[in-house]
Amino acid sequence: MLANIPLMIVPFIIYNVLALGISATSGSNDVWQNEIFSLGMLSGATWVMTLGELMITFALILLFVEILKSTRIGANSIIDHLLSTFVFIAFLVEFLLVPSAVHSVFFILMMIALVDVISGFSVSIRSATRDVSVGGGY
Repeated sequence: MLANIPLMIVPFIIYNVLALGISATSGSNDVWQNEIFSLGMLSGATWVMTLGELMITFALILLFVEILKSTRIGANSIIDHLLSTFVFIAFLVEFLLVPSAVHSVFFILMMIALVDVISGFSVSIRSATRDVSVGGGY
């Protein structure tokens, strides 16, 4: 049952903890613009990674794992797809109703959750059509 938990709920929870928890204590500062690290490049420029960019990168890695999970066949995959749909709906409702969720980082996370839902159903449907053998009588 633990394998059926959609991984996109992790960025959803982390966003809410950071945006609602830290923003409430720190005032009106944008927590997603906080610099995590910077790295000097050979060109002389400095590459800066912010907390928001790190969160999006983390969500993209989880999306890859979710797409791999969607290749499973069986009743558990249907439950996984339904739970992923519920996570996307939670993203959408929060984006529309909660002021601290109206942020580009949250919007991108919501779009990643949408890609998770669409790709999960698409991969499952595509792999299910390969499992069905029609006619032939072999």
